[in-house]
Order: sequence, then C-alpha cells, then structure tokens
Amino acid sequence: MQITSAEFLVSLTEYKNFKGIGRKEIAFAGRSNVGKSSLINALCRRKGLAKTSSTPGKTKLINVFDINGEFFLVDLPGYGFAKVSKNEKERWSRMMDEYFKKSEHLAACILLVDLRHKPTQQDMQMADFLKLCGIPFTVVATKADKLSRAQQNKGKMDICHTLALQPWQVIVWSSETGLGRENLLEAIEKHLD
Repeated sequence: MQITSAEFLVSLTEYKNFKGIGRKEIAFAGRSNVGKSSLINALCRRKGLAKTSSTPGKTKLINVFDINGEFFLVDLPGYGFAKVSKNEKERWSRMMDEYFKKSEHLAACILLVDLRHKPTQQDMQMADFLKLCGIPFTVVATKADKLSRAQQNKGKMDICHTLALQPWQVIVWSSETGLGRENLLEAIEKHLD
C-alpha cells in the first residue's frame, strides 16, 4: 500500500455524519502523548497534517483524515491524561465510546503503546475492550528510537505478555526514523481488505 494523498477532513465533538462518510475507517487510539499525531504525520509523510505537541492531551476531538480518497484515518483523543478535569476525562471517554459504538465503517483500530514502558492499566482495558467487541486491532509500540535494539526487544516482549499478544501482533515504531512504517502500511491494507 502507498499513501499518495492525505488531507485533514474534519474535527468532531461527537461521531456523526461527515462529508464522505461510508468509506472504511482505521481508528488510532492510545494514551495521551503516546505519539498518535506524530505517527499519522510520519505514516502519511506529511509534517503538520495532525497537530502535535509535547504537552499531553493535544487531541481533544475526533479528527478525521482522508487517505487517498479511499478510506479515513480517525485520530481519537488520548486517554489517561491526569492534568485535565474529571468532566473533561469523562467527555473524552464518552466521545471514544460513542465512536466505537456508532461507527458502522470501522475496519480496525491501531492501538498505540509506549515501547519504553509496560502497558498501563488503561492500555490493558483498551485492548480487552477491542477484543470483547470483536474489533480487529494492531498494536504499535512507539518511540523505538529512544531505545537500543535489546531494549526494544524487551519492551516488545513486555507488551506481548501484558496484553496477551503474539510478537507478530506488535509493530515496533519510530516516527523519527520510519522504523515500522512498511509493516504498519501492510497491516492497514490487510485490515481494509
């Protein structure tokens, strides 16, 4: 699969009809500051396509990106950010929950976890939720460029053990170096088929 065009389409406060709805969707979920927006930019090779920030909680809406005029990438708000109000956390949680319940075109979810740390309780809950709902998903372990090869392998094994996955179900990723890009494109293509 090649990404030849990628355009920001719309930000939604709740999942509802938007221009072009009806094409397959690939959702991106993960903790705040895990690198969802950076991954989308690197995957699409478009700096600034998705807004990034070193401050957790930048993505507060459901952001939809049109890819090749064929399918949508859906960037969901991050979970687990401690420095927002309880009301804001609940709003983000409802937004995500509604998305997963309402989207009739969801092909798969890309679940991002930080390779440098064991998956959090919220990461485990998200993986369990996807399994329970029968939503196909691929785990992407981000920030690999910050670790040695041995640390990457250990981190991947920790993720597999914690989330009850096989090694081939986890893609090691770096938005800085492009590590994992081809593997993720291949996984997305399989999900879309």
